[in-house]
Amino acid sequence: MTNDTTAPLPKVTSVRTGAIFTLPYLVGLEKGYFLDEGVDLELVAPGAYNVSVKPIEDHHLVSSFGGISTGFENGDVSMYRACEWGQVRRAQDSGRGGQIVTQRAAIASQAIFVHPDSDVYHPQSLRNKQVAVNFHHGSHYLAIQTLEGFVDPEELKVVHVGGPVDRYKALRDGTVDAVALMEPYISLALKQGYRLVAEAFYTGAEIADEKVDPEVYAAIDRAVRRAVADINADVTPYLHYFTAEVPEELGTLEESDIAPWRLRFADPQPYAPEQFDQTYRWLLKWGLIASGSDFKKLVDNRALSS
Repeated sequence: MTNDTTAPLPKVTSVRTGAIFTLPYLVGLEKGYFLDEGVDLELVAPGAYNVSVKPIEDHHLVSSFGGISTGFENGDVSMYRACEWGQVRRAQDSGRGGQIVTQRAAIASQAIFVHPDSDVYHPQSLRNKQVAVNFHHGSHYLAIQTLEGFVDPEELKVVHVGGPVDRYKALRDGTVDAVALMEPYISLALKQGYRLVAEAFYTGAEIADEKVDPEVYAAIDRAVRRAVADINADVTPYLHYFTAEVPEELGTLEESDIAPWRLRFADPQPYAPEQFDQTYRWLLKWGLIASGSDFKKLVDNRALSS
């Protein structure tokens, strides 16, 4: 991308989600990589999650455009990243014509925890137990994929509570049997003695609108790749982004409490048709998406750096 210093840089806004998903953007901004590549990138606060006072059992009662994606549908942001399954669903639901443009750099994990005095010690013990998630986000989909090999579908009880802070409170207060958590709440739960039952890693995707054309996205991609290289060389200078996310009411987390091996970042890759097809079939099997869309409609792999 040619950086003409006499012309204003293209402005791109994206959502500032948790550090586990957004760290390459935070590092890229910190080190000036986006400006180097000729893009004025801004991270904005996410919208509010759909919080439930009582667990919601039916995912149809919760919008797929909660929290991170609300600003995209409103036109406030041009890009946002989230789990692969949710992005396929939202690309189909989007009234703005948002499309998946790449896999994201973050390979996150969700872990299922129970209270220390729980009678649950392994995944099979979660048969007919309520597992708190955030519907249409990674905790929702990965909880199902993690547990479907251990319990029958009719015995798998994921319920909507809200974002990670709300789920952590539900774990602390014992209002549900189990919760799905991501970093830094995994490290916090381990530090505070909650019992880990299962954990798995998953990929995600970026959605963008038409303002993020191939040339602009290629510049963003180059900056993200530079940040990923820094993170993978040594993640410790950036652990403060994780510890800063923990509210005081939940406790304190030191950088030494976080296991660096759990933080996985890789160069973004095109979203392959065969991966889309597998994901779409799985969503259909669980009734989590409507039929009628295909890869070419929902995916537009923008130009990636070679």
